[in-house]
Amino acid sequence: MSSQSTCTLCELPVEESGVTAGGEAFCCAGCREVYDALGDIEAVEADDVRDARTDSSEDESEERVVPDGYETTFLEVDGMYCATCEAFIESVAGETDGVSSVSSSYVTDTVRIDHDPAVASVEELKTEISQLGYSAYDREDSISRRRADNWATGRIAVGVLMGMAVMMQYLLIIYPTYFGGLFYDERTTEFFTQALASDLATPFYLMIAALTTIVLGVTGKPILQGAYVAVKTRSPNMDLLVSIAAVSAYLYSTLSIAVGGPHIYYDVTVAIIVIVSVGGYYESEIKRKATERLSDLTAVQVDEARRLLETGETEEVAVDDLEPDERVVVRAGERIPIDGTVVDGEAAVDEAVVTGESLPVTKVGGDDVVGGSTVSDGSLTIRVGEDATSTVDRIGELVWDLQSGTHGIQKLADKLATIFVPLVLVLATVVTVVYLILGSGLATALLIGLTVLIVSCPCALGLATPLAVAAGIRDALERSIVVFDDSVFERLRDADTVVFDKTGTLTTGDMTVVDADCDDDLLEQAATLERQSAHPIGEAIAAEEPVADGGAVEGDAVAATDSASAAVDGDNGDDADAERVESFESHRNGVSGVVDGEEIVVGHPDLFRDRGWTVPDAIDQRIAESRETGRVPVAVGRDGVASGVIVVGDDLREGWAETLTAISETGTEVVVLTGDDARAATRFREHDAVDRVFAGVPPEGKAETVERLKRRGQTVMIGDGTNDAPALAAADLGIALGGGTAMAADAADVALVDDDLSSVDTVFDLARATDRRVKGNIGWAFCYNAIAIPLAVTGLLNPLFAAVAMGISSLLVVTNSSRSLLDDEA
Repeated sequence: MSSQSTCTLCELPVEESGVTAGGEAFCCAGCREVYDALGDIEAVEADDVRDARTDSSEDESEERVVPDGYETTFLEVDGMYCATCEAFIESVAGETDGVSSVSSSYVTDTVRIDHDPAVASVEELKTEISQLGYSAYDREDSISRRRADNWATGRIAVGVLMGMAVMMQYLLIIYPTYFGGLFYDERTTEFFTQALASDLATPFYLMIAALTTIVLGVTGKPILQGAYVAVKTRSPNMDLLVSIAAVSAYLYSTLSIAVGGPHIYYDVTVAIIVIVSVGGYYESEIKRKATERLSDLTAVQVDEARRLLETGETEEVAVDDLEPDERVVVRAGERIPIDGTVVDGEAAVDEAVVTGESLPVTKVGGDDVVGGSTVSDGSLTIRVGEDATSTVDRIGELVWDLQSGTHGIQKLADKLATIFVPLVLVLATVVTVVYLILGSGLATALLIGLTVLIVSCPCALGLATPLAVAAGIRDALERSIVVFDDSVFERLRDADTVVFDKTGTLTTGDMTVVDADCDDDLLEQAATLERQSAHPIGEAIAAEEPVADGGAVEGDAVAATDSASAAVDGDNGDDADAERVESFESHRNGVSGVVDGEEIVVGHPDLFRDRGWTVPDAIDQRIAESRETGRVPVAVGRDGVASGVIVVGDDLREGWAETLTAISETGTEVVVLTGDDARAATRFREHDAVDRVFAGVPPEGKAETVERLKRRGQTVMIGDGTNDAPALAAADLGIALGGGTAMAADAADVALVDDDLSSVDTVFDLARATDRRVKGNIGWAFCYNAIAIPLAVTGLLNPLFAAVAMGISSLLVVTNSSRSLLDDEA
């Protein structure tokens, strides 16, 4: 065995039973297979790196070292809207004394900070980040989360109400002075014109200015903050363009009041701020409604344990209070709270939540168990492991690490803004200077320059992405697809590799009888006997009912579950079964008993041989063939002879082959990645649409596999369980099946609520359609600018008409975005 103590691929400890090859050590054969296939992959050329990659994410790829005595803290930060926010927070927080490393992600609203608690406490870090204009709090702090949500709603309400008050004055009093008799008769119009030109109008103007100041400062705060961050990081974005137009109109109007000028354009400021803010809020609300669809997801973390005292009694304690070498008792149906070793008892343990392996494993004294797995039958006394940690908790920590280290992308509108904003600023400045040189007055020159800024359509550009994305999220929700992150549709445009988990994703994850090679009477007796057991394989057999013409059909799954639950609680099924079963005995490798006066055995052939029963060669051969497919063959017999085989397995999910084929036909590489052994993945190796299959890979290995695949291009991971969460978080885009665990959903960017695998195709269709809609909106905005800006430069437009044109342009963007996305596909 190599002296290396950790796996070359996933860095898990390598036991004596580990695998060695070429001087490298691996914790399992699955990690070695991945390393052999992907270990030599080099990073692609810079020109081939996806636009979604940022320089900061490349920096993050460097090895992170946490100094001794430092802690890692994860904070949720409200107010991060773009990649520039990430860079700003990292640069400022990273300069704080006692902080060694900061990594932020607006995709997950998370900031990870490595810090010395003696120098920089968590509260000080929250204060430091909050002083930047954001709201930082613990991820578990629901009160702060609710307060942030209420503040966001309040900001919009203030903007709408105050904005209506401002616009009412313009509609009733100010606009009639511009449009003559269109609103009122000539005398009334003349009255308003004279009144607004007199000193008596000053309080009226000041009232409008005060209301506009509230709209700009309260509702527009996130936009102004985004503009400030853009300036600090020297990365122009849409917030900067919108802020320049809104603030310019505000300052010009305020100056006009101060010098007694005839025109104020606070309506422009109000319209820009309110329209863009409401558009962003609409997108956020659509996402909020989407996440409410996931309330039925299952959490797997264990908070309490049953500690065994020296007196033989037990007490309930927090898992965090457990110490190494203490004993805990876990009963049937409960999750194992912590990693450890079995010291007493025998039970079948379902480790699917950690390993992805759909078949339970029988554990006896001396066997290791992992926290988060479930005791299916029996009970176990477990000695707490040396580190007193749970595998599920370690996976959760890995997910947080990956999420907080995954930076967001610069949205298309922000990319365009890096070019467009400087051009507009330069153009407005040049136009103002030229008009001054040509002899125009200062007010006239400034007014034309302001018109150029306003007419540059910041509303249409600002709404182009959020409204199109909101339409994508809305259409996805109508199809039971939940999109957590607004950058999904940009990241999914050109996937190079799609990685599928097997258990629970391509398969249902539920044990069922897939074949029964025995007579109906024997099958029915075996099912009756197995109803006395809570073992998952026994439950699958217990759910089978014979039919009149031979064979078997799947029984009522709910009834089977109720029967298993009754067995766990000590109730031997229904009264009829109890009367038929004269005796019952559970073994490590099966069950036996007397049913209807006949002795029945169900289990491994070794159980039959141990009891002196005959196992024909044909039965052995049938069992060997079934094992090659990755399924579990169970021998069944009566009165001394094994006379049949019941094959239990994990059913393939409906439509799996069509989904893989559809993705493969687009030229995308399809990879199947599973924690199951190689035999369970045989059917996928033989499928034409599958390019690679990696089996027997642990959760950490899955994440590293995805990381290596990402070096070749955009990688999408599709999974359902806790064991998939690290890979989902590591991928460029993660898609979780809604029936999976909460940790998988938390790590993913998209969740398929109805567990319909065909929805994967729909996600890709929506991504392409949303991308076209975003580009269409932005294209319209720029087409409008190509006409409006020259008119503004020549002085043919004033700010009022520019605002009207801007409103029409925004209305067209809103109308275009409201259409169903997939209608475009028809």
